[in-house]
Amino acid sequence: MKQIMLITDGCSNVGESPVMAAALARQEGITVNVVGIVDYGTIGELGSLEISEIAKAGGGMSRIAGTENLAQTMQMLTRKTVVQTIQQAVHKEIRQILGDQKVGDLPPETRSQVVEVIDELSENSPLQVALLIDASASMKPKLRAVEEAIRDMMLSLGSRKGESKLAVFHFPGSHSGEDAVLDVDWTGDLGSARSIFQRLVMRGATPTGPALLKVMDFMRYGTLNEHGKSWREKTEGQDGILGDYVV
Repeated sequence: MKQIMLITDGCSNVGESPVMAAALARQEGITVNVVGIVDYGTIGELGSLEISEIAKAGGGMSRIAGTENLAQTMQMLTRKTVVQTIQQAVHKEIRQILGDQKVGDLPPETRSQVVEVIDELSENSPLQVALLIDASASMKPKLRAVEEAIRDMMLSLGSRKGESKLAVFHFPGSHSGEDAVLDVDWTGDLGSARSIFQRLVMRGATPTGPALLKVMDFMRYGTLNEHGKSWREKTEGQDGILGDYVV
């Protein structure tokens, strides 16, 4: 199972639509969850709306969280969407065998057996979670809480019986055109998450859509830029669903 967990205060303002990027991730079997850390006022309302739409398009869940309960929210979303993914797969198999019947329509004994299978698969299935952290200027005071939450999340993933791996990215990079930066490659080692953001150069732009696309590249090919090509170059001449998204 593959997930991207986006942590942002919303309101992307550069590049492709993050909603359409999340929809593309879903088509490739990658669930996109979003944790929003938003302030009050109009910007907060717009950010909250975008956060919800990204998660919906990515087949995941969204929550608005304060820095004090960020770690708990991240862990909860990860586990809930793992269970949700397993449930969807099991329900699909049941429909293929029994037609339109759902788990709730099964006899109590059979239903309890199905629930046990779902729980076991949720705990034992391999899991990859790519954390994508908004490092735009407005997120600067929140990054310490984000870093602590990542450590707590790695502890939580480590308690699963199945293999769990985490990779960490931030966006944008310190150089122009650097939509996302890999901070921690796939790992189950808690120590890898120490002092991730100490040397970040905060920037005002928020290229959420391009960053999502870069992380998808990494999950496909193990690199943020497959064969040195940009997303536009790879899709040039194709009927794409992602358009420019500039606010």
